Parts: sequence; C-alpha cells; structure tokens
Amino acid sequence: MQSGFRAGHGCTSATLKVLNDILTAIDKKHYRAAVFIDLAKAFDSVNHHILIGRLDSLGFSNDCLAWFTNYFSDRVQCVKSEGLLSGPLAVSMGVPQGSILGPTIFSVYINEVALAAGESLIHLYADDTILYTSGPSLDTVLTTLQASFNAIQLSFRGLQLLLNTSKTKCMLFNRSLPVPTRLSNITTLDGSDLEYVDNYKYLGVWLDCKLSFQTHIKHLQSKVKSRIGFLFRNKASFTHAAKHTLVKLTILPILDFGDVIYKIASNTLLNKLDAVYHSAIRFVTKAPYTTHYCDLYALVGWPSLHTRRQTHWLHVIYKTLLGKVPPYLSSLVTIASPTCSTRSSRYISLVTPKTNSFFGRLSFQFSAANDWNELQKSLKLETLISLTSFKHQLSEQLTDYCTCT
Repeated sequence: MQSGFRAGHGCTSATLKVLNDILTAIDKKHYRAAVFIDLAKAFDSVNHHILIGRLDSLGFSNDCLAWFTNYFSDRVQCVKSEGLLSGPLAVSMGVPQGSILGPTIFSVYINEVALAAGESLIHLYADDTILYTSGPSLDTVLTTLQASFNAIQLSFRGLQLLLNTSKTKCMLFNRSLPVPTRLSNITTLDGSDLEYVDNYKYLGVWLDCKLSFQTHIKHLQSKVKSRIGFLFRNKASFTHAAKHTLVKLTILPILDFGDVIYKIASNTLLNKLDAVYHSAIRFVTKAPYTTHYCDLYALVGWPSLHTRRQTHWLHVIYKTLLGKVPPYLSSLVTIASPTCSTRSSRYISLVTPKTNSFFGRLSFQFSAANDWNELQKSLKLETLISLTSFKHQLSEQLTDYCTCT
C-alpha cells in the first residue's frame, strides 16, 4: 500500500509517480491495471462530525477543534435567478470550495482511505484517486484490483462519500503484452460493471493504455489552434507588445503544463506541437510561413519546445535532489557514493537502476538519474546549490543551436 497525496504539491509529481510505476511494471513484463475513481460531489459531501473527529485523532488542540467547528457552523446558501433571491438554506455538510483551506481539509478527511488499498497501490490527490496494481498474470492482477476496490468503496461509505459509477473507469496498460478479447469486469459493491477505457484524463493529462500520449497531444493541438485562430482573427487590435504578452499568457502555459510527463511521446507526435508553437511565434513576429523555425526562435527570443521541456525536466530532477518534491517521488532517486577518489567522483551523480527494456528507461527513476548524470558531464556540481543558482547555470548550458544545413 502506498499513499501518494501531500497537500500543496503540484499534480505533476503525482502523475510522474503513477507513470513511473506503470512503466516499471511494463519493464518487468507485468500487466498493469488501474481504476480511476470519481466521487459524486466530493467536496460537498464532507461530514463535519467525522472531520472534527479526524482532526481530533491527529492531535489538534481543543482550541483548534473549536475554531474549525465555528468555521463550519451557521453557513447558508441561496440562489439568485433573474433578479430574484431565494431564502437562505442551512449548509450542514461540505467544505467551502474556492477557499484556501478547502483542498487541505478534504485531504485530511480522505487520507486514511489509502490504508484500505491492501496489495494495490493508491494515489490520492484531493478528490482524484487512482487505484492500481500489477503482476505477471492478468487474472491475478484483476482479482487483486477487485479486492482493493471493494475495500476502498467501504472506506468511502464510512466517510459518507458516494462513488460516481458512471465516471469511475478501468484501464489496462497493455503496451507490450497480449490481452484477451474479453476482460473480466471490475464491479462496484452495488453490482455495476465499470467501463474499460483506452483514455482517461488524470490530473490534467490524458493517459492512454499504450502510453503514447497521442490523445493528450491531440487535445493540446486543438486547444492551441483554437486560441491562435482567435488571435489571428483579431490581430489588428493588438500591438506588438500585446501579441508577445498574449502568447506568453495564453499559449505557452498550455504547452508547458505536463510537458515533463508527455515528453516521452514519439518525435512524430511532439513535432505536431512544434507546428502550432511556430504558428504562435509567427503571430508575434509577422514572419512569413516560409521562415525557418531556427530563425523564428531568434526573432522572438524563445527556445524550442524541446529545450523548454528539457529545462523543466531538469528543474524537476534538481528539486528532487533538494527535497522540494513529495517523498514518494524523491525516494526514486539515490545519490551515488563514490567507490574511488577521482576528479569525476567529486561531482554529484545518481545511481542508475537496471532496466530490461525501452519502457524501463522511460521511467522517472531511470531517466532522472541518466539525464542528471549526463548533465553533470558539463555542469560538474560538487555540492547542492540553491534552485535559483541552478536555474541560472542551466540556462547557460541549454542553448538552441541551429544544426540545419
């Protein structure tokens, strides 16, 4: 059993851990199956009495318990429609959504559900839950997953949280092993069969059963194209500075989010993102369509998407070394102990785990160690420095050079 959620950390770390586990299982030629659990109105279903009891068991003082009790008391809601306001209705359950405390309180409320996962792994991130397991036999995997899913449902019922069966899905990650034409169903305690899907949006990233990220990149393409189309149709309304700012605020965040996760996609798919990125730069620079992409980068002063992804990836690795990521991710890297005294042994290096296949080399624990050690050939850090200093040194290392002839 493994509980994955830590309040306040980005969902990128959570997805990297899940992806690492899936790739590691595939590397061992194991089947990996998962249930993506969706709860009906999760934040609105928090029972205040159960929550206060949970806070009490965690050692909160009587003054804190009194404060939280007061925080949840005497809340009302009403509806306004066409200028008419309904009467107030008392709110006896739930945590205030949109508040700073909301996700943290919900996480405290739900966190002990992880204890029921049994032989499966579970990753909780607020109300997003994934339950998954692996093994050399598909029948064993599905049996274990069913047993864990049953126990998790009972835990949710104890917290008065309802499963949203129609949105709770199963997925079998089957990139390298044969799969029967008909799979055994995973069922709810009420007897409903969960649907098997080939794609599922988990914490903002579309995961597919082949881990190709084709669906995710297709969604990114569509979203960016839509925004670029709007910008081009209204280009006469924007100054050059406004165009530059609009692209940085509306286009780049879409391409940057989760890029350290989908970076393992094929070059054919990643090149499709390059195309929309170049269109965005042409909007800013007014460069003709025939302008080479190397010239586009120089005109706008931005790096290629490949360099952006690599930069973000190395930032994640270094945050891992500094302990600025959740423990479930930092535990996947190990600083090597030098076996002999040489010049290179003074530099910080990571232990590269053994892998059996291409899939294992895509896992976080392998690729983070491998890419860090490669960077150290030029960076040559002997001690850990601040994150700001590292970013500065890295920016000098990662530079786009046009290799076109």
